[in-house]
This record gives sequence, structure tokens and C-alpha cells, in this order.
Amino acid sequence: MSTQQDTGPGRDGLFRTKTIEQSIRDTEEPEHALKKSLSAWDLIVFGVGVIIGTGIFVLTGKVAKENAGPATALAFVAAGIVCALAALCYAEFASTVPVAGSAYTFAYASIGELPAWIIGWDLVLEFALGTAVVAVGWSGYVRSLMDNADWHLANALEGPDVPGGTFDILAFLLVLVLTAILVVGMKLSANITAVVVAIKVTVVMIVIIAGLFFIVGDNYSPFIPDAVTPEGGLGWEDAPMLQLIFGYEATNFGVMGIFTAASVVFFAFIGFDVVATAAEETKRPQRDMPRGILGSLLICTVLYVAVALVVTGMQHYTELSVSAPLADAFKATGHPWYAGAISFGAAVGLTTVCLILLLGQTRVFFAMSRDGLLPRFFSITHPKFKTPYRPTILLGVVIAIIAGFTSINELATLVNIGTLFAFVVVAIGVMVLRRTRPDLHRAFRTPWVPVVPILSIAASVWLMLNLPGETWARFAAWMIVGIIVYFLYGRSHSRLGRMGANAEY
Repeated sequence: MSTQQDTGPGRDGLFRTKTIEQSIRDTEEPEHALKKSLSAWDLIVFGVGVIIGTGIFVLTGKVAKENAGPATALAFVAAGIVCALAALCYAEFASTVPVAGSAYTFAYASIGELPAWIIGWDLVLEFALGTAVVAVGWSGYVRSLMDNADWHLANALEGPDVPGGTFDILAFLLVLVLTAILVVGMKLSANITAVVVAIKVTVVMIVIIAGLFFIVGDNYSPFIPDAVTPEGGLGWEDAPMLQLIFGYEATNFGVMGIFTAASVVFFAFIGFDVVATAAEETKRPQRDMPRGILGSLLICTVLYVAVALVVTGMQHYTELSVSAPLADAFKATGHPWYAGAISFGAAVGLTTVCLILLLGQTRVFFAMSRDGLLPRFFSITHPKFKTPYRPTILLGVVIAIIAGFTSINELATLVNIGTLFAFVVVAIGVMVLRRTRPDLHRAFRTPWVPVVPILSIAASVWLMLNLPGETWARFAAWMIVGIIVYFLYGRSHSRLGRMGANAEY
């Protein structure tokens, strides 16, 4: 296959870029091609399905009680604005480069191979940990429902988070079942997701509408509680990186507490970027990708703000439960039936979160494999289903084992920092590609470039700096491992790198 002149700064360098045209031609190779079956509605359903999850059912109470009080609604607005700025950048890329891989593919087309590898490595970690964390959370909800029905698992099979537990059989089986669904096909995944999302959104609407009748105005006073300095201060493990760098004394509540809360509830928004990983499997990506990304984000932001206002109005923020705030708020008002409905909605809804995070990871892995940065063995699609079944099976089994054996609550912040890092890379990529390829047809154009991308970078970095120092240390360690793997394998096996010695790509 002949190649077009590379537009990057050097074919043999670490920052060699892969042209948009070549990326699209790669999707047309029969044994490496994915089936196009998704519509704009499917993409919106995927986005809502993965965004509405543990965050709205759990984090709302935690940050209201510990960080922001009733102003948690403003924290959701702040996090939503950060995501909206990034979403405008993602929408341009996904409609211009409708290829699997999301931020990895975008970085390869604009910034270069090494940054693309780094972001791909980052996304693999982000989606893997996200899937495992949510699977363990789903298992907890299901066990709670089983206890209500007086059904009990053997203690050893309840997972390491339970005293005496060693293996979480429910989380393990969930990931394996979802892996099988993804192997069979995207359309089946979309249909199942649509049904589950309908149930989940119905539960959220029940919370909002029913909760309106139990709001007490005094619970909103003060809306932004006075700033409070934590007793004894914070160690480097828990202190925000901003504090470690500039030495200011961290506070909860007040205006700064809203930003601290935003960096935590940001976890509740993770997922809209996963929609971009399905670009290659979309029937009309130029039109439907922007609608899917921006539509799902808008719907979820409105629902999040409404839920935060309702739950802090039903119960004073100082009395909110940290583990199950929505359900316990209804119990406190004497309506336990709603609590059961919320637990059921959470358990059902988290299945789609796992499904779509697993989908995102396999597509990034597949794209990196197709480019030779990971073994090409994993870029062969199934002859019948046209899905990347090899990486799906491999990663599904690995994540199932991780979810079964590991208590990984403390790793959730790694998912946050990984996603924010991806946002930064995509925003940079939009500005670079506008300069290097002004001739490209862009079905959707990010408005006010470079202002919007620069704002996206600044907002993402600000939230990253509000994450704990220990999270930064773990993230840096994973990135160092990734760079070592690139130089030991990826750089020498890169298909783009071999083009210098062979005209065939």
C-alpha cells in the first residue's frame, strides 16, 4: 500500500506523525476492519450509560459532607465545564479522524508517535482500573440486594473488601459476561445498553421528582459553608498537589472547597471520551460523533446538578451518608421504598459502565496493535462479528481477575488523573493539527481556536493539581514503565517507523 507524504517533523524521530489519510486507509483493510453499526442515538446512549454510574449514587454525599456542602451542585457545574471544553476538542477530532483509539489516534495524527504511545498507555490503565473499580462497586450493590432477599454468598467469595473475603466472584463473573457480549458485536452491546440506560435514567428521575417533595429550604443555609482547615493538616499522600507545590494551607468548604469537590466529582463524568473510541464503528461519524459526545455530556450534567440540589435539600449536608447518600436521604425522610429502588437502579446501571469502559480499552489496545506498537496479533478482527475479539478476551480475563482479587478503591483517583491528562493531549492536538493540516475537511470545528483548547488545558491542569500527591506519584510510575516498554518494543516494531526502509505500510 503506497503512502502519502508524512506531514510530521520526521519519519524516523520520536515525534513522527501518521497522516489522517493513512489512518483511514488502515480501517479499510478487511482483516483489521471494524463493522460500522452505530447511530447518533447509540452513541448518546453509550455516553449516558457510562457517565451515570457510581459518581451520582455515591460521590454526591461524600463531597457534600466533606468538601462543599450544598454548593456541591456548583462543583458538578465546574466539572461539567471542564468536560465541555474537552468535549468540543474531542468532537472535532472524532469527526475528522473517525478511527478507533480516541485520544491515542488523535495524538498520533497531530503531535507524534511517542506522545501517542504515552496517551495510549495511559488510557489502557484508565479504562482497566475504571472497569475493575466499577465491577467491585456493582458487586457490593448486588450483595446488598441479595441480603435484603436473605440470599447470601459464601464469605470467601464476597471479595477482599469484606472481612474474611478473598475473591469477589460476582465482579469476576460480570466482567467475563460483558467480555462475551463485546465479542459478539457492537450492535448487541448497544441494544443491551439502551435497555439498561432506560432503567437507570428512570431511577435518577424518580430521585429528582420524588425528592422535590421532601426538600427543606433551611438545609441550603449556608449554600457555601465557611472554609474550614482540616485538623492536623494533610500528609503528602492526601494533600492536593497544588498545596505541595505552592505551600498554601488546604481547606474544606468555602470557594476552594468547590474546586476540591470538582476534582473528586469529576470521576462521575468520566466516560464521555469513551464515545470517541467508537468512531470507527459509527455509520456517519462526521455527523454523529459530535452529537453523541456533546449530547450525552449535556444530559448527564443537567441530571447531576439536579440530583445534587435535591439530596442536599432533603437532608442537611452535615448529616448525609457517605456510602449511600441518595438511598439514606430517602430513609431519613421515612420513605425506605425509594431507597430500595435506588439500590436496584445503581446495580443495574453499573453494568453498562463496566461494559463501555471495557469497550473503550479494547479499542485503544486494538488501534495501538494495528499500528505495530503492540503485537499485531491483537489487531485481527473476528471473521463473523468483525470485533477485535483477541484483545477483548485477553483484557476481559485480566480485568476479571483484578476485580476478583483486588481492593482498588484507592486507585479511583488514578482514573481521574489519566482522563485529565488525555484531555490536555487532545486540546494540544487540535491546535497543532489546525496549523499542520489546515486543508483537512472538518465536519465539526471546535469554536474559538486557540482560546477553547487553551482554556481546556488550563481547566484540566487545575483539576489535576487538586488531586493528591500520592496519585501523581503512582501516575508518574506508570508513565515511566510505559516509556520503557515503548523503547524496548514499540519503537522498533512501529509500522510507521519501518516505512523508511520499506515503501509498504
